[in-house]
Amino acid sequence: MAKSDFYITGKPEMDGLLRTDPLALVIGMLLDQQIPMEWAFAGPYKLQERLGHLDCQRMAAMDVEEFVTVFCEFPALHRFPGSMGKRTHELCRHIAEVYGGDASKIWKGAKPAADVFARVRALPGYGEEKAQILMAILAKRFGKKPVGWEEVAGRFADATPRSVADIHDPVSLANVRAFKKEMKAAKKDKQGRPATV
Repeated sequence: MAKSDFYITGKPEMDGLLRTDPLALVIGMLLDQQIPMEWAFAGPYKLQERLGHLDCQRMAAMDVEEFVTVFCEFPALHRFPGSMGKRTHELCRHIAEVYGGDASKIWKGAKPAADVFARVRALPGYGEEKAQILMAILAKRFGKKPVGWEEVAGRFADATPRSVADIHDPVSLANVRAFKKEMKAAKKDKQGRPATV
């Protein structure tokens, strides 16, 4: 991974893993739903601690129930450790089968942003918005800006501190948290649209 200022957990060893290991970044983004951002992005480091590695091929080869058990150990790695453990295992299997276990190949070698976005969108557990945010993280925090990245990232490409893609220090973390709080109070989502019930 390129030199990055990505900051989210506030713990150097955890943020360091996210900056240097593409798989950790992809797993962290996958886990970022229905739990605090810091908890989600600390997940890859904690998973590595429990397994003794963060090797995609080895995780993909694990029995899914055994893998889920690791997620469920106290303290659980997610608010929904069973379903997110299965989803993470499915993600690792996809990356192992399609990219030979190298998560960086998701964005390497695909020049038009639309192609990169299609690869990200095809990842298990990645919906439209999650894929847009990862594209914004890659561009804003890692300098990976394929032609047209702003279009596929949508509003996450702008300067508003609306997602983890905009976090590079404690101040920007606080700004993103304040923005989310403001949107929630206004019954809007991260993109400023009316929130669905």
